[in-house]
Amino acid sequence: MKKIIGLSLLLPIMAVYGQSKEDSLQFSRISTEILNHGKGYEELRDLTKNIGHRLSGSPSYEKSVKWAEQKFREAGADKVWLQEVMVPVWERGKESLRIRTADGKWKSLKMLSLGNSEGTNGKDVSGEIIMVKSLEEYDRLPAEKVKGKIVFFNYPFNQAYVQTFTAYREAGAYRRTAASLTAGKGGKFAIIRSLSSAFDDVPHTGNMRYEDDLPKLPALTIGNTTADELEALLKKQKVVAQLNSNCGMKGEKLSYSVIGEITGKKDNSVIVVGGHLDSWDVGEGAHDDGAGIVQSIEVLRTFKKLGIQNKHTIRAVCFANEENGTKGGKQYGKTAKEHNEKHLFAIESDAGGYSPRGISLEMNDQERNQIKSWLPLFLPYGVYNFEGKYSGSDIAPLHEAGVPTAELVPDPQRYFDIHHTEEDTFEKVNRRELLLGATVMTQLIYMIDKNW
Repeated sequence: MKKIIGLSLLLPIMAVYGQSKEDSLQFSRISTEILNHGKGYEELRDLTKNIGHRLSGSPSYEKSVKWAEQKFREAGADKVWLQEVMVPVWERGKESLRIRTADGKWKSLKMLSLGNSEGTNGKDVSGEIIMVKSLEEYDRLPAEKVKGKIVFFNYPFNQAYVQTFTAYREAGAYRRTAASLTAGKGGKFAIIRSLSSAFDDVPHTGNMRYEDDLPKLPALTIGNTTADELEALLKKQKVVAQLNSNCGMKGEKLSYSVIGEITGKKDNSVIVVGGHLDSWDVGEGAHDDGAGIVQSIEVLRTFKKLGIQNKHTIRAVCFANEENGTKGGKQYGKTAKEHNEKHLFAIESDAGGYSPRGISLEMNDQERNQIKSWLPLFLPYGVYNFEGKYSGSDIAPLHEAGVPTAELVPDPQRYFDIHHTEEDTFEKVNRRELLLGATVMTQLIYMIDKNW
């Protein structure tokens, strides 16, 4: 009964915003085309298996630039171009972590250096491990307790949150700050428990940050199983760790975001759909964010295939360097401002290729209510959640410039099992789920183009 009442309350709003039977039929046409003939799944296979992971500044990223440029042309884009952007170059190199227990024996642990971390320059760095369970506990530690030690920040991903991104944002503070916090009290390096919802021994990398006025200490991550074992060991005895790593920043280099568009039939106002082309240097970057890339290309392909006469320019952007600098998104926003381009709307897909469940809307109430009024159109496709008020980092500069922005919200329950790991591979992506995400993005862009 409550659902019926809720829908009845939406009907007057629907009438105001002009939703029609024609829209429902167009939604069906879009869905039928993509689910039957969509190219995204096979394009993702090509990207992940023939190129693989694509860290900004790497040779494999440069291969992906040429790949994306070709895919836009195959999709029928009216214009395709590369946008120059300077990106940081970070290399991992060889790395190892060992611990020595009370019996004097050494044991190797599975680990990954955090992205943008400096290493040990190939030298062994050793010290006693001290463990803290929270930032508050670390703050209470006097500097003399930390000096010369290795700090293990053992904060677990909070499984109680149904919305896993909430747990990720909460735990993310440890990944970002662990190295500088350790440096501030004279420690040698930092270890964090992975930002992972899985109960396995797979370490998750990801970006970290340094404070300008502090030493740039190494920071690394270990999987949940190893973290639990280390915790149990530390409760019984003293443990010494030894790190040897060669990671570090290697300056900057010229790279590119890749852009394709279908010219507007009425004006040059721009509607953006996008994802980030780069990935971390482990796994294949399938869910993060190969999925968002092929979904964005699919939007253009479907508009062309169905002959949808878009009023405004529909532009798909494969952003460079989201993972360890967001330089592609920043450069896009800067260039849009310099060229005085009018952007009506932007949506990013950067939460995995799982079944779409909603669209997060970062905009004013009038714009939000208009999109929420389209809920009955989206419900048959499993999309019901329009309550989020956030959008992706690559389109944040557009939002700061006053553009309404959004993010596709896939089912979040499995994403942080594999996020930023060697497990993020093509085999983890389901064809129908991936293409449903592309379907919903295309449907939304159709409605925005028609009504804005």
